[in-house]
Amino acid sequence: MSAKVKGGKSIYGASVGILMLDARFPRIPGDIGNATTWPFPVLYRVVRNATPDLVVRQGAAGTLDAFIETARDLVRDGADGITTNCGFLSLFQEELSSALQVPVATSSLMQVDLVNRLLPPGRRAGILTISASTLTPRHLEAAGVPANTPVGSTEGGREFTRAILGNELELDVDLARQDNMEAAMALCAAHPDVGAIVLECTNMVPYAADMRMATGVPVFSMETFVSWFQSGLTPRRY
Repeated sequence: MSAKVKGGKSIYGASVGILMLDARFPRIPGDIGNATTWPFPVLYRVVRNATPDLVVRQGAAGTLDAFIETARDLVRDGADGITTNCGFLSLFQEELSSALQVPVATSSLMQVDLVNRLLPPGRRAGILTISASTLTPRHLEAAGVPANTPVGSTEGGREFTRAILGNELELDVDLARQDNMEAAMALCAAHPDVGAIVLECTNMVPYAADMRMATGVPVFSMETFVSWFQSGLTPRRY
């Protein structure tokens, strides 16, 4: 029996294309930018000059065209869907979706409304972000996050926010883990109705299991979102 296959791509078998910030800080296993995080192949492209500080603290000003062009390159090379490595890029969800002919999932924050629907009455999702001071209503609205959703942050911690947004060459993983656990516990203590946590920051994923153990509530992240996204782009054959 013969079969015909269709071409048109440069690369096959990697359905998810990931737009990466231009950064140099360490990306440990679990981080979206560490290829060993994924049980499936992915395609990466760095958006040059889109630094963590520019995207998180300065609203990604002046970078939209670069994100669109880099995403188009990923699609031309073979990506069937596009995602990013920063939750603050929810600001570009509509523009990227309009510019591309494939599904786009810019931000882990897009999970918040869905997670709310999973929880019992009287419980809701809370957000943990790397920078609560710059996570604006525009970011949340663009991701479909309900108004008045509780937000906690690692700002003010000893290591995580400073090292990541400062784009430092070294990261104390133990201190970063402690920052994330303490921030998650503080979020739940301040809002006892929080029944799940959604991690805005893709660099928080390595600490998700620790946060789950510390708080007792489910933790959703960009890893959970992209895994779901990929399962639709490339369904398993049984």
